[in-house]
Amino acid sequence: MSQLWSKAGITKGLSRRNLLKSGLKVAAGIEMGAFFSALEEFNGTEVQGARYDSVKNGPLHVPDLSAISGTKSLKAHAEAHSLLYGSGVDAVRLRSEPGYAELVSSQCDIIAAENDMKWYALRPSPSSFNFDMADWLVSYCEKNKIKLRGHVLVWDKGLPPWFTEFANTGNARQLLMTHIQQVVGRYAGRMHSWDVVNEVIDVGGSGRVDSLRNSPWLQLVGADYIELAFRTARDADPTALLTYNEYGIELETPEQEEKRAMVLLLLRRLKARQTPIDALGIQSHLGPVTRGEYGEGLRRFMAAVRQMEMQVFITELDVNDKGLQAATHERDEIVAATYSAYLNSVLPERAITTVMTWGITDRYSWQNNMPNPNRTDRLPSRPLLFDAEYRAKPAFFAVRDSFDQRKLTQAGSNDPMLAPQVDPYAPFNPVQSR
Repeated sequence: MSQLWSKAGITKGLSRRNLLKSGLKVAAGIEMGAFFSALEEFNGTEVQGARYDSVKNGPLHVPDLSAISGTKSLKAHAEAHSLLYGSGVDAVRLRSEPGYAELVSSQCDIIAAENDMKWYALRPSPSSFNFDMADWLVSYCEKNKIKLRGHVLVWDKGLPPWFTEFANTGNARQLLMTHIQQVVGRYAGRMHSWDVVNEVIDVGGSGRVDSLRNSPWLQLVGADYIELAFRTARDADPTALLTYNEYGIELETPEQEEKRAMVLLLLRRLKARQTPIDALGIQSHLGPVTRGEYGEGLRRFMAAVRQMEMQVFITELDVNDKGLQAATHERDEIVAATYSAYLNSVLPERAITTVMTWGITDRYSWQNNMPNPNRTDRLPSRPLLFDAEYRAKPAFFAVRDSFDQRKLTQAGSNDPMLAPQVDPYAPFNPVQSR
């Protein structure tokens, strides 16, 4: 291991000095030395002799996880601070690769199928369903005492090839309802939650005052398809937490502040109509952190969601290293610092009950399985907590330390984070008469 990774180098300022040289601002109070020291101890003793040539390689045997399992696992540290930790998974690999399954079960309280419960996976034809893989996944979770999130019931992507020609204004409403009734009803009482509706806000792109995305569902069913989906899901399973899932609402930019405002408008409309919705999913696909990216706007947004008596889930967390230099250790340091900065900013919000990364190993990250390479140098991306050989990376320890540092914010008038704010997007305040 290079001198950069020596314990002395880390604890004497590497985390701030070298990251600042890369243009990174580490938030005050983040102690990087602890997780780098733990990383050195673990990777120096537990994974000797591992080899990796390509993310396309076949199944790997997982290294000895004893140093980071049990009480030292992500799920144990999360549970100690009133959180669930989990990841998106590839159900086929979970079923066929014992090493991958061991890694997932050692770290996760909760998982979600990245693709195996989407429309195209479940609906080979308009009149048929294929539940083979979904059935296996539900049984696997029950046998291993892992909670399961369903992803996703209503989205403008992930639709089967037959959908475009078959669906029309005359049948789309029933098609949507039947799908939700059959899928949610089949697993009623066995699911932690469902992403009922995914990514419907398109600020500036839809041309609508409400910013609803111009999706096939909007075109064929009408604007009430969102409410219809939630009500149908609740009827099919009264116990699962019903979630609206959205991306692009994490940063302190004018564009993302506007998108947060439109998401709040949507949630308030649904709540005003007593639509059964229990949680908001903040996807959290991040780029390398830079100065001022995570802050008050996001925290106020989450507090507003909590005030609607909803939970907040971090549903698809990862860090895209596109644009970072090639050196692996430098990329890993910046990715880890990004996880720290983001989680240390959001985890004080008590509405957050679940944190999920979108995958657990770089080997099977969606960023390494796109039609074109994610990085211009064509090197595999390293966005997750374990590398392609299933070894813990700095990001693992960064996330675990962020769980340990969680201190819940107390709501109150003296709390500057939750101080009352004028909200121009609150549409249901009655006009006060004089």
